[in-house]
Amino acid sequence: NTSNFSSLWYSLKPTIAKVRGYAVAGGSDIALSCDIVIMGENAKIGYPPARVWGIPTTMMWITRVGAEWAKRMLFTGQLITGKKAESIGLISECCPEAELDARVDALAQYVAAVPKNQLAMSKMVVNNAIDLQGLPQSQMLATIFDGIARHSPEGVAFKKRSEEVGFHVAVKERDSGKPIFPEAAKKFHRFEDSARRKSNL
Repeated sequence: NTSNFSSLWYSLKPTIAKVRGYAVAGGSDIALSCDIVIMGENAKIGYPPARVWGIPTTMMWITRVGAEWAKRMLFTGQLITGKKAESIGLISECCPEAELDARVDALAQYVAAVPKNQLAMSKMVVNNAIDLQGLPQSQMLATIFDGIARHSPEGVAFKKRSEEVGFHVAVKERDSGKPIFPEAAKKFHRFEDSARRKSNL
């Protein structure tokens, strides 16, 4: 998936995401992999699976908003509105939803008037700077951690809970703010402690 998302980022053509409604989890990966993002004021964006069972493999959060906001978004998994996203620099613009189509169309037409080679060079030089800051390495690590998150004690417990009560109920429980499957972690650590004691015999 990361290479598919990143094709938006590394395409020589400028890409613009128009977000209305929800850009959640993989939807946020798609939006944030575009060069420019314009959201409706009340549209929402975020990565709730960061609470359990996922890590955003594109890792565009750190690239766009810096360490503190990236950590806050991933530590909480909360969704924020287009207004908030604009205020923290995650996106370049938000507007009333009724104006969204016209705003994006106007920007796209303005950008399209620039010679293709000029656009490609501008995009490549900016992307090169981001790559030198470590984006490819962060994406590789995030992809590994995304797989681990699905097989952690809490990730396995979340999958099992989803099968028992349905995904929507499990997600609502996950996002409630209450501890997420603390017993699963305790069982794992008890197993770990037991294995460590046996290895020391």
